[in-house]
Amino acid sequence: MNVIIIEDEKPSARYLQRMLAKQDVNVSEMLHSVEEAVEWFKTNKHPDLIFLDIQLSDGLSFEIFNIVEVNSAIIFTTAFDEYALQAFKLNSIDYLLKPIDEEELQAAVKKYMFLKPSNKNLQINFEDIKKLLVNPVEREYKKRFTTKIGQHIKMILVDEIECFYSENKGTYAHTVDGRDYLLETTLEQLEQELSPELFFRISRKYIININSIKDIISYTNSRLQLKLNSYKEQEVVVARERVKDFKLWLE
Repeated sequence: MNVIIIEDEKPSARYLQRMLAKQDVNVSEMLHSVEEAVEWFKTNKHPDLIFLDIQLSDGLSFEIFNIVEVNSAIIFTTAFDEYALQAFKLNSIDYLLKPIDEEELQAAVKKYMFLKPSNKNLQINFEDIKKLLVNPVEREYKKRFTTKIGQHIKMILVDEIECFYSENKGTYAHTVDGRDYLLETTLEQLEQELSPELFFRISRKYIININSIKDIISYTNSRLQLKLNSYKEQEVVVARERVKDFKLWLE
């Protein structure tokens, strides 16, 4: 199986390459921009499978396919889950949300090996996906959560939540008044239920409310440390592979 990675962040590309190597999947090439990918496809045999980042440093990766015809299966690697999950699901082998989870990667590779689409039935509608990225379908997001405290049920408004975090296999909401509540959900489920304008998953452990950020500080290994208004239990750090998307989200 001939596999390439198109990802503008070289540390993220190398990280994905290492995870694939653990599954005995050899990556033959790593490309880092639209321009580089276009030139490569013009002179090389197209791979069986592409791991494709949506947002590259010089534009959306879809621009590659406006210039050269590519007949390869695609697994998207993206942070645009709130906009185009359905489009990715319909038009590709799979999608992987950043930061990429090793078990999810393994499942995506197995799915490709099982399906192994031929060039004839590969019909990815990039224009439809681009439209969803620019004009996301309006949807309703969670406005409140409930949690049980003793014999009582407490309602927590989303606006009152500073961050969500996972700890000891539990998922908690930390509110602006400094309290923590155990919820019957996961961070993965919350990503689908929360407004992407207000909330962002900065790591496997945290989803934060943009209104709760008091300070942003440069941190080790090209990461960012966040100071929140009331949450002070542990360091809140943006994972390195999420820094670029986090900065875009702030804008």
